Order: sequence, then C-alpha cells, then structure tokens
Amino acid sequence: MSPLLHVIAIPYPAQGHVIPMMKLVRKVIEHGIRATFVNTDFNHMRVLEAVSKKDVDVNEDMISLVSIPDGLELGGDRTDFVKANEAMRRVMPGKLEELIKNMKSEGKNVACVVAEGATGWAFQVAKNMGIKGLAFYPASATTFAVFCSIPKLIEDGVIDKNGTILKKQMVYLSATMPAIKTETFAWTCINDITAQKSLFYFLVDNNKLLGFADLIICNTALELEAAPFSLFPEILPVGPLSAGNKLGNQACNFWAEDDDCLAWLDQQPACSVIYAAFGSFTIFDQTQFQELALGLQLTNKPFLWVLRPGMTNEEAFRKEFEGRIGFRGKIVSWAPQEKVLSHPSIACFMSHCGWNSTTEGLSNGVPFLCWPYIVDQFLNETYICDVWKVGLGFERDGAGIITKEEIKNKVEQLVGDLNYKARAVDLKEKIANSVQDGSSFKNFGNIIEWMRSI
Repeated sequence: MSPLLHVIAIPYPAQGHVIPMMKLVRKVIEHGIRATFVNTDFNHMRVLEAVSKKDVDVNEDMISLVSIPDGLELGGDRTDFVKANEAMRRVMPGKLEELIKNMKSEGKNVACVVAEGATGWAFQVAKNMGIKGLAFYPASATTFAVFCSIPKLIEDGVIDKNGTILKKQMVYLSATMPAIKTETFAWTCINDITAQKSLFYFLVDNNKLLGFADLIICNTALELEAAPFSLFPEILPVGPLSAGNKLGNQACNFWAEDDDCLAWLDQQPACSVIYAAFGSFTIFDQTQFQELALGLQLTNKPFLWVLRPGMTNEEAFRKEFEGRIGFRGKIVSWAPQEKVLSHPSIACFMSHCGWNSTTEGLSNGVPFLCWPYIVDQFLNETYICDVWKVGLGFERDGAGIITKEEIKNKVEQLVGDLNYKARAVDLKEKIANSVQDGSSFKNFGNIIEWMRSI
C-alpha cells in the first residue's frame, strides 16, 4: 500500500498570512492528505509559545509543524521589509529543497508544494524538483488583479516603472470591474517612499516567479468579487475559508488567545457590543490611541477591544481608562476572533480591513466600521463601503486624526440603520452557499483531485 499523499504548506511569514494558510491546510487534510506546515524558525517559536500558554497539544496525525531559517539573526528586525525579504530569498529556497529531500528520503509521498503567492521562490524550487506547485493568495482577487495588471498600468501611463502614481485617478482594470482609486494600490498605501518602491519591485519580481506555479487559488468567492475572474480566469476562488472553518485550535497564532472575553460576551445583550480589532501590524500614536479610547467610551455601548502587544506604549492612560469604564468594556491582548464575530452579542466590527478580518466578518454577517492602515486594506474598505454596502468608513480631521466625536457618530449611524445588518446577513448566506456546494466548493474539490492525480 502506497503512503498517503503529502503536501508542504509555506505561508509568507506574517500573522495575517499564516492564519489563512492553516485554514487551507485544515481543509486539505479532511480529504486524507497529510500536510507539513513550514513556518520560519522565529514564527515557529512564537506559535509554540502561544499554544503552550493554552495547554494545547499541537501534535496531530495529519499536520506536522516544522520550521526553516528566514536568514535573519534571532534579534534581527523582521519589520524591515527590505532586509527581511532579501534574507528570505537568499536562504529559504535552499532550506526548502533540503526539507523536501529529507521528506522523500523518509518515504513520504510529497505530491505538492502549497505556497503563498508572495513566496514565489517556493514554486521555482518545486518545479526544479519535479513537484506540483499550488499558489495560494490569501488576499482578495481584486488585489491580486492589481498586482497582475502592473505591466498594463505602466503601459497606460497610470504609474511609472518604479510604481509611482503619475496622476491620481479612478482606474478600471476591465469593463466589468468597479473603479479603483490609484491611491489604494497596495504599494502606494505605505508612507515611506523607499518601502513603497521595495514592495513594488518585490511584487514585479514575484509575479515572474508565479510562472513556476501550476495553479493559482484565492481566498474569496465569485459572490464577493466576480469581475477579477473574468479578467484572470486562471485564478480559482476557493473561499472564503472562514465561511466553512471549524473553530478549534488552529496552532497558527503568534499571541495566546484570551478566551475569557467569550464569557464576558455571554453577559452582554444581543447585537450590543462593538468589537474593535486592528490586526497584527497597526500602530497608534498617543493622540489617536486616546481618541479611539474616548470614542469607544462616548458611544455608551459595551465594547471588546483587542490591544495587541506593541500596538501602543500608553500604559498609564490605558490603566486609568480601564478603571473608568469598568465592566462596560473589555480589553484583551489577542482574541479568538472568529468565535467573537460569531457571538450573538456583536453589533459591529471596527476593523483595519485586512482580508482575513474582512472575510471573517462577512462570514458571520457583521457590519463594519472601517479603519484601514496599510497595503490592501484601503481597497478592501472600498468594497465594504461602496460595493457590498455593509459598512462605513471614518473621516479624518485636518491633523489626520479620527476623533472621538467621529467614532461616536459613525457607530450610531451604522447600528441605527438596520439595512447594513440586513445586507451583511444576505452576503453571509451567499458565501456560505458557495463554500458548501457552490463554485468555491467545486473548485476546491477539483484542486484535491488535481493533487491526487499523477
């Protein structure tokens, strides 16, 4: 009897990328295919530390957690995009090749490398070793379409060869796609010019490496954004993965989840709580942090606020604030987000609009208050507010601050209009149907059969 098929899964080494890859892997193993999940050494330690605090056994029959070096020293700055990517590109391909050779020597039937689209080097390694390569894009198909359209954007004079916008305008990538603001292109949403250009060059180079992949899948559904698939029919939607996700241990969080907040939610009225969470990268300065806190207080509604370690250094203010709000608000360092969003007490989701958070909110029929920070989050906000009409964005004052009054007003506007909730619930049902027996379900089934084919 031949050994079970084995896939090697490689996410880009950031929290918002590791989570959807683990969701994808968990769907794959339901079909009797084993998986080796490859984090960097640095992130692997973070994951193990986070699960150890919850006393969770991560050893499973079907998933093995392993790691390879990212090329940086243990104390290296992994927030430096330029240095981190240079190090990864230099070191990780060779380490992946070693891992594959070792697995084959152990008799494992390695059928496919499932790597995130942003780790294009992994497909080159797979191709050289005669293994199938499946590219997984955890972001929206529209974001991917923008990346793929870079040559045409240059040709049409929208951007120059360095990715610089030549004129702010609305761009139509195709006749069927909604207009996109040039200032919402992922690389232009970074304030630092050097980092902008670095991300742009990275995308251009990575697009070339994608040519080594055999298939490309995306964590979205036709019901959310059909138009990009007409423009790029080679991309297959298989999500949103959160719509069919089992809410158990994921062994992919960099911070330990605070499950105590669920008991607190149990004590709140239905559709009453503001859930505020801003992902793994957002940072607030002193003024904005205090305005957010005071804005939550002004709403006079219960709120659950995820305040990630390193998000702010306003500890003195935070302690005073927590003492003042008492039981009406709860602040945690990291939350079991999908369990939170599925809780009946949640009224709305104040979010940075990362694609994971966006699809998790949509999968639970929760309206949004949009607070984008970087990269694709501004484009996602456009879909939330202007295309799906399930949320509202905040306006900034002359100093670029979202004031406490603006927060209070938008909360009242969103929860006071039941149409937002109705549209969110309708969209929830559509995408649930897609992953249960619709196009995403069928596409995923075809991917599994492709993995199994010789």
